[in-house]
Amino acid sequence: MADSRSVHYSGSLTDVGAIKVGHFSLTGKGYLTGTTVVLTGQGAVAGVDVRGGGPGTRETDVLRPENLVQRVHGIVLTGGSAYGLGAAQGVMDELEHQNIGYPVGESPQWVVPIVPAAVIFDLGRGGNFSMRPDSSFGRRAAKRATSQTDHMGTVGAGVGARSGGIRGGLGMASMTFSDGVIVSALAVVNSIGSVINPETALPWDLNQGRLQKPSAVDRRRLNNYLSSLLQGSKKLESPSLNTTIGVVATNQSLTKSECKKFASVAHDGLARAIRPAHLMNDGDTIFGVSVAQEDLTLQAQEAAFIDPHGRPAFLNAILAAGAQVFSRACTEAVLTATSTKTLPCYRELCPSAFRDMP
Repeated sequence: MADSRSVHYSGSLTDVGAIKVGHFSLTGKGYLTGTTVVLTGQGAVAGVDVRGGGPGTRETDVLRPENLVQRVHGIVLTGGSAYGLGAAQGVMDELEHQNIGYPVGESPQWVVPIVPAAVIFDLGRGGNFSMRPDSSFGRRAAKRATSQTDHMGTVGAGVGARSGGIRGGLGMASMTFSDGVIVSALAVVNSIGSVINPETALPWDLNQGRLQKPSAVDRRRLNNYLSSLLQGSKKLESPSLNTTIGVVATNQSLTKSECKKFASVAHDGLARAIRPAHLMNDGDTIFGVSVAQEDLTLQAQEAAFIDPHGRPAFLNAILAAGAQVFSRACTEAVLTATSTKTLPCYRELCPSAFRDMP
């Protein structure tokens, strides 16, 4: 596998191929929430790593390496806290309509779509606690899924997100190596911790080379705003309950165990981009996905036996790339977010950081 000097950076989870991403959201009339759906066609090998003290998930036990089902047909990332898990039912309904799922009978229509889900807490951020995603959000997002998407910021599950007291959102990033290996990520950032270093007014992940050092006026504006939150003079829309969720994916064949490790190491990227992370009010959850259709369960074991250094070295490069793209995706989520009436975004507070950008 090529090293980082042979890498091309891009910006979409779908860069790995064989994945579609769709969004649906509502704003106004009490709503400020949404759902993002990742569809994997006839299925992709997947694992998950759940951290933080307050996760909200569905169908994650099926991803344990020792369990029967090997592939998932979709992943749902959604607002609405535990209520929002109902969005996954809408995705299941849509996939069943397409005869996509785990076969359980002789008829091609007898399928059970495997659709894990994870949620963020955004209840009440639109003004009405009861306005949250349901099955219709999932179905609409699934219908809108496309293999060509670069929508980021205030979209889908990121519509009601916040991070460290400012607007959070949805971000993506990818790396393409010269030998054809692709690793990509999608993150929904709704964290207690901040993506922005308050001392520099720049992201902790300084790989965002397009940003300039914010002006003294902007740094003062940001620090005054954050100080007002600490002093209680500004009130946020809902209680401080949070979570960052997302997906890392590769076009390389991985086993379920390797997908779990892929997700686990991606949490390192989360912790680089968001400080602090994995707190009691967070429910940070990352899914690791291999879109390759080859089943590697036995082949990977045999390869490791023949060459105990070859397979681990190959995996190490993918794991490291997963952490890097997830960190970038978390940062992109905040950089591309837009303000609401009650919550500013980073670009509003520090516009000079973008002065060389359109």
